Amino acid sequence: MVKPLVFKGEKRPKKRKRNHDSNADTVASSTAGPHHTDDVENDDSWVSAEAATDVSGPVMIVLPTNPPSALSCDANGKVFAVDIENIVEGNPASAEPHDVRQVWVANKIVGTEHFRFKGHHGRYLSCDKHGMLSATTEAVSPLESFILTVTEDAKFQIQTLGNTFLSANPPTSSKPNAQPELRGDADADAPNTVVCIRMQARFKPRIKESKAEKAREKISRKELETAVGRRLEEDEVKRLKRARREGDYHEQLLKLKVKGKHDKYS
Repeated sequence: MVKPLVFKGEKRPKKRKRNHDSNADTVASSTAGPHHTDDVENDDSWVSAEAATDVSGPVMIVLPTNPPSALSCDANGKVFAVDIENIVEGNPASAEPHDVRQVWVANKIVGTEHFRFKGHHGRYLSCDKHGMLSATTEAVSPLESFILTVTEDAKFQIQTLGNTFLSANPPTSSKPNAQPELRGDADADAPNTVVCIRMQARFKPRIKESKAEKAREKISRKELETAVGRRLEEDEVKRLKRARREGDYHEQLLKLKVKGKHDKYS
């Protein structure tokens, strides 16, 4: 489930804190699991997608324009570029959205390798046979389906099912504030077709799995002693914690339980 989008600098609502026991083990026990899992689920930092399989959830499509801009749409479904304000020294890999119009929700279409991009107003990015971009439809057809092709530098080209590509060309007008020309009928080797896709970290599979793994490794001494059924020596605690990291936790836990029974009756 996609959670409400939070922009950089916005305050998050404070959560009610539970009363903690003064005992250090009790504190560790109460925070080890849920706290770290919550961090994984609520990580709203933005990272760059590096593979098509990464792309999921809220994304920002950074266009190859100068200055850097993001593919955007308004409530009427008009597609255009909006300059990016949250960016470090013009580096696309540091960009974050400051405007909800810059954010699309990306999903893979079930049973295919195609992607769809839903705008903030609930309608999908579309490219017609003439290369015109819009976001006015509530249903997905081949016109709203795209293929993500990864480039050598871990960026992307967005391909239509008509084998053409999205491009962001310099403005055709010399007027101040003239916008780049966004189209979907460029060739694969045409300039200005390579984009950077930024996404929320909690949706990136490798980051999500890594943080979840670290959360699983966190366990207090009290939890380990409860599992074994007796007080543990320092080396036994280290042994069990190492076993959780290496994947043989239950085997080592059983050995310590058996050892405890032998010690009891010896």
